[in-house]
Amino acid sequence: MKVSVIKYFLVIGILVSFSFSSSETKSSEKQVNDKPNIIVLLCDDLGYGDLSSFGHPFIETPNLDKLGATGIKLTNFYSAAPVCSPSRVGLLTGRSPNRAGIYDFIPSPKKSEDIRDLVHLQAHEQTIPALLKTVGYSTCLVGKWHGSSKFNSDEQPKPDHFGFDHWMATHNNAGPSHQNPKNFVRNGEKVGEIIGFSSQIIVSEAIDWLEKKENDNPFFLEVAFHEPHEPIMSPENLVQKYLKYTDIREEAEYFANVENVDIAVGRLLAYLEEKNIDNTLIVFSSDNGPETLHRYPGAKKNYGITAGLKGRKLWTSEAGIRVPAVMKWIGKETYTGTSDAVVSSLDFLPTFCELTGAKLPENELDGESFKSLLDKGKFERSSPLIWAFYDAINEHRVAMRTGDYKIMARLVAENEELPHIHNLYDGNIDFVKGAKLTDFVLFDLTKDFAESEDLSAVEPKIFKKVKKEFEAEYKDLLAGSHVWTR
Repeated sequence: MKVSVIKYFLVIGILVSFSFSSSETKSSEKQVNDKPNIIVLLCDDLGYGDLSSFGHPFIETPNLDKLGATGIKLTNFYSAAPVCSPSRVGLLTGRSPNRAGIYDFIPSPKKSEDIRDLVHLQAHEQTIPALLKTVGYSTCLVGKWHGSSKFNSDEQPKPDHFGFDHWMATHNNAGPSHQNPKNFVRNGEKVGEIIGFSSQIIVSEAIDWLEKKENDNPFFLEVAFHEPHEPIMSPENLVQKYLKYTDIREEAEYFANVENVDIAVGRLLAYLEEKNIDNTLIVFSSDNGPETLHRYPGAKKNYGITAGLKGRKLWTSEAGIRVPAVMKWIGKETYTGTSDAVVSSLDFLPTFCELTGAKLPENELDGESFKSLLDKGKFERSSPLIWAFYDAINEHRVAMRTGDYKIMARLVAENEELPHIHNLYDGNIDFVKGAKLTDFVLFDLTKDFAESEDLSAVEPKIFKKVKKEFEAEYKDLLAGSHVWTR
C-alpha cells in the first residue's frame, strides 16, 4: 500500500511538473507571438493628394482609406528625402541618408567623376530587418530595392545582408514597365518575365512567402511598390473606368495605376483576415512626392497631385517630402483618428525596436519612436527634421522642420550658387563644406502649408531662434555625412 501511494504521488508529481513545463513553454511561445507582425507598404512617387482620403477627386482607394479611417491618418508625415534611394535608405536605417552617403537616386554602375558608381548601402549600416531578426523575426522584401549601384552583385551587399530572409526585388523600376516585368531577382537568381502587373506580382510573392513560412515567428514584411513611378502601365479595365473623368488617356492610366496598388493592398489585407493573422502593425506611405509631368522624356503619365503643397519630387518644399501616410494595428487597441503630429519614415526603426524589444543600433539615429502616438495619439519630436538635398530643383536646397515652423536656405560657395551635386566625395567635400547657408525663408506650416508667406522679417525673434538651430543642425549633419573615395 505504501509503495502504491508513493507511486501515485510520483505520477502526480510528474504530471504536475509536465503541466508547469508545458505551461511555461506555451507562455514562452505566447511571449514570442506577442511581438507584433510589421508590414511596411511603400509607394513610389505618390503625391500627397493621390488617395481619395487625402482629397483626390477621382482616384478610388477604399482599402487604404479604410486603414486610415479605422487606424491613424497622418497629415504631417515626411519622407527621409525627396527622391527614391536616399528616402529608402533613411527608412531602413533611421538615419539621415546623408550619414549613410546616399545623396541622390542610385544609377546603374557607370564610372563617373563623382564616384556614383560606388554608391550603395554599406555593410556596416544596421537596418530594421536585421535588428528585428535579433528578437526572432522572419523577414521579407518584395518590390523595389534601389539601395546599391551594382544590384545583385557580390561586389556590394545584397538585401539578405541587411536582414531580409527572403527577397524578390528589382534594382530600380519594374522593366520594361509595370506590365509583365522582366527584371526581378529572387534571392540572387534572375526570375525572368512575370505575367501581370508589378503591384499584384509583389503582393502575390508576399502572400506566397507568408503561406510557406515554416515557423510561427513574428514577421517583418516590406512591400515596396513600383507604382506610380514611370514607366506606368495599368489594367485596361481600370483605365477605361477613369476615362470618364478625363479626356487624357495618360492621366486615366495614372489614376488606374494608383487604384491598382489599392487593390493589391486589399488582397494582402484579405489574406491576413482569412488566415486570422492579427497583432499586425501596417504602415503605408510613399518614398517622396509626385514626379513632374514631362520633366524627362519618359515622364508622360505623371498626373499626381500635391493637394496645394508647393513643389514636387526633387524639391525640398513640402510636396517633395510631405507624403500621405496611414497606420493600422490589426488586433490591438490603439489611438484612432487623424493626427497632425510631425512624423518621419526615419522614425520607423526606433519605433519598431521599442515595440519588439530589439536593441537600438549604436550608430547615430535621426528618427524617434512614435509609440506614444500609437498609445495615446500624442507625439512631439525632441529634435527637428532636416534635409540637405544637393540636387534639389528649388533654390533652397536645405530645409528643416521644427515644431510648427519650416526654415529653408540656399547654399552659396565662392559667391555663386552651389552647382547641382549628386554625391559627396573627396573631390568636392571641401567645396561643399565651404558653402554658406543664405537667403533664409521661414514658414509657419500650421497656417501656411503652401509655403507662400515668408516670416523671416515679420517674426524676427522666432526667425533668429530657428535660424540658430538650423545652422547648428546643418553643421552637425554635414560633419557626419559620409564622403566617398575610390
